[in-house]
Formats: sequence, C-alpha cells, structure tokens
Amino acid sequence: MLTKRTYFIPVLIACIAFPAVALAATGDGPPPPRIGVAEAVPARLGPLQRPVARFHKTIRTTVKRMEAKRRAEARRERRELYASLPGGVSRETLDAIASCESGGDPTIVSSDGTYRGKYQFSFSTWESVGGSGDPAAAPEQEQDYRAALLYAASGSSPWPVCG
Repeated sequence: MLTKRTYFIPVLIACIAFPAVALAATGDGPPPPRIGVAEAVPARLGPLQRPVARFHKTIRTTVKRMEAKRRAEARRERRELYASLPGGVSRETLDAIASCESGGDPTIVSSDGTYRGKYQFSFSTWESVGGSGDPAAAPEQEQDYRAALLYAASGSSPWPVCG
C-alpha cells in the first residue's frame, strides 16, 4: 500500500533540484557586472514560470492519482472483507430485520440518536461486534457484516420487535 511518505523524498529532491538546474542553465557566460541599487533592474522570471507551473501541475496530478488509487484499493478491500456473511446467517433474515428496523436505510438515526444505521445499532452494540465510529456512517456492507456477526452470536434477541 502506497503512502504519501513513499513519494516524499523523490518529490523533495525534484523540488530542490529543478529550480537549481534551471537557474544554473541560464548562467553560461561570465558573472554580470556589479551595479548599484539605483541601476538595478528586477530579474525576469518569465522563462521559469511556465516550467515551474507545469512541474506543480504534474505534482498535483500525481498526488490526485495516488489518492484515487488508494481509495479504490480501500473500497476493494472493504468489499472483499464484507462479501460473505458470517455464521450462516441468510441475506433474507438480514433484509427482514433491516426493513423492519430502518426501512433498509443505512444512514438513518433514531429520533433520540441512540440507535443508528440500517440495523439500528447502539454504539455499545456496534463496538461489541468490532465496529468503530458511527454505525450510520459505516458502509452498508459493513453494517450487514456486523449485523450478521451479532445475529450469529445472539440470535434475534438484539432486535426484539423485528427479529
């Protein structure tokens, strides 16, 4: 898995080397004569502006691609992790519970905020089956997986009305 640190050193070297090489390439002749402050003319940066802008765009594009690739890998890993339901729980059983508890909406929150997500988990129940964070913010596949774990361990008792 690639991290931002993986590319930090090469990008840092390129950020330092590119401007230095560009500045050195323009100094072919003898050093310019010394002039006073009154005669000084601001340096022209025109020749460097376009290459520097392209370089910055290349870095932004590369970082965006790396982040997109990382997100895609995380989604794929999450799908694979939650693809099969544990404990022999059927999809039909979970669908019936979800339909009764939340109408199948994975983002729903009870009016008092105690129960959250497709299966109306409380935070303590969610954590007891390995979840972290807000159940209503978790991907639907993870909610299905965690509900199947809970059903395999406790049967329908966590859902006294809908189970």
